[in-house]
Amino acid sequence: MYALIDNNKIVKVFSNPQSFEHKGIKYSSQIFALWSNEEKQDIGIYEIEFNHQNKKDEAYFINTNEQFKFENGKAISYFGTATPKQLEDVNVVDESGKQVEIKGLKSQKIQMIKSQSAGLLQSSDWYVVRKSETGKVIPENISAFRTQVRTKSNEMEAMITACNSVEELKSLFEYSGEPSTRPIGEFPKLEVI
Repeated sequence: MYALIDNNKIVKVFSNPQSFEHKGIKYSSQIFALWSNEEKQDIGIYEIEFNHQNKKDEAYFINTNEQFKFENGKAISYFGTATPKQLEDVNVVDESGKQVEIKGLKSQKIQMIKSQSAGLLQSSDWYVVRKSETGKVIPENISAFRTQVRTKSNEMEAMITACNSVEELKSLFEYSGEPSTRPIGEFPKLEVI
């Protein structure tokens, strides 16, 4: 990305090389590839440096729009302070006067865990149906797996519920270490006999 600078202000940002006119002179898009940085800067074109230290994970935070500034001879892209998304559910009144519940991050993550758990159990649901219809015993490894999935799902949901901040919730899902693990853990895998 490049910025066109005039009187120490950014007047245009180029996401991609393109032809442009500046101070009555037309320039080809080729200057972005063929000219040196010094030649581009002589006409006011500066490569944008990215300072995204304030940009946070959009699954958990609302970032400001990307902003640009020119200072100390540099064109810089930056973000303002990110705002954490709503952690808890909130009840609001919509434009028609109806009470509406907006799900917070905790509810969203719990729903994700429940969906993952249901997906894992789905492949072995037929054993449960067969047992209820015919009385045939569910294999021990299947029964153990189903119990482990439900137990782990309950543990994960409790960890999410206990979070007091967006940062704390986010940290549950972040992988680190060798081997790579996350505090909330993983669902068990079905051991095939």
